[in-house]
Amino acid sequence: MSYEMKGTVKRLFDTWKSDTSEFYKREFVVTTAEQYPSDVKFSALKEKSDQLNGIQEGDQVTVKFDVRGREYNDRYYVDLNAWRVEKLGAEVPAGEQGGQPQTVAADIPPAPAFNPGTPASTEDDLPF
Repeated sequence: MSYEMKGTVKRLFDTWKSDTSEFYKREFVVTTAEQYPSDVKFSALKEKSDQLNGIQEGDQVTVKFDVRGREYNDRYYVDLNAWRVEKLGAEVPAGEQGGQPQTVAADIPPAPAFNPGTPASTEDDLPF
């Protein structure tokens, strides 16, 4: 099951690399934007940690993550494994729009004004 959280990057840690294998990870802390903010630490494993290269402390981000748990020596640990980190308000490059046409606000006609004092039309244009 995956989850999503929005907040501000409070801390970016250096990349940790294993001495015995190809494994590496980078941890970071996000402060939530709730009535009672909390600091939540995430881990980005291997190539997912590359997503943090363009992000700085203080940036607004959306983090999509999975909850992972494990037991070691009769102690239980929980990791929040970030698999997507997106900077909020970032411009989408032209090649990554997926071919979706953009709507320009000037092309949309204004909605008719609502006037509660005007009686409703009695003419019915329904075919049945």
